[in-house]
Amino acid sequence: MYLCVIKNAEDMENAYKKLLGYILPSDLTEYFDLVDVTDERRGEEMILHLYLDEKEIQPDGRDDLCPNGFYAESCINDFPIRDYRTILHVRRRRWKDAEGKTHSKDWQLVAQGTRHSVEFAAFLKEFLGYVPDYSSFAPETVSHQG
Repeated sequence: MYLCVIKNAEDMENAYKKLLGYILPSDLTEYFDLVDVTDERRGEEMILHLYLDEKEIQPDGRDDLCPNGFYAESCINDFPIRDYRTILHVRRRRWKDAEGKTHSKDWQLVAQGTRHSVEFAAFLKEFLGYVPDYSSFAPETVSHQG
C-alpha cells in the first residue's frame, strides 16, 4: 500500500497538477489554468463545469505583445467524470502588437464539426460508430460563442 502525505503548498500544487493531467486533455493542462469549478443539477442530470483560462504565454515565441483580454468563452463537451456530464469552458487569450494588430494561438481543442474534445469525439466514434450531433448532447453549446 502506498501512502502519500502532502506536506506543504508546493506538494499540494504538484498533486493538483498531476490529478488534472489525468482528467483533462493534455493541451489544456499544459497551456491553460483551471480557474473555477461549479456543478449543477438539471432534472436528473448532474453537470460539472470546469473553467479554464489560457496561460499568459505569448504566441509563436514572441515577446513584443501586450495582453488584450480574452476571446469569448468556448464550451467543449469532454468525458464524463463519475456521474457528471463535463463541460469545459475555455477562454483563449488575445494579444496586441505595437501596431494594434490582434494575435492569438491557434488551438485545435475540438474535433472538426463538433463541440467535443478531440479525445472524447474519437471515443464516441469508436464506441458508437459516429459522433453524435452536439446539440443532442449539450444543448447549451449550440449557442457557442468564439
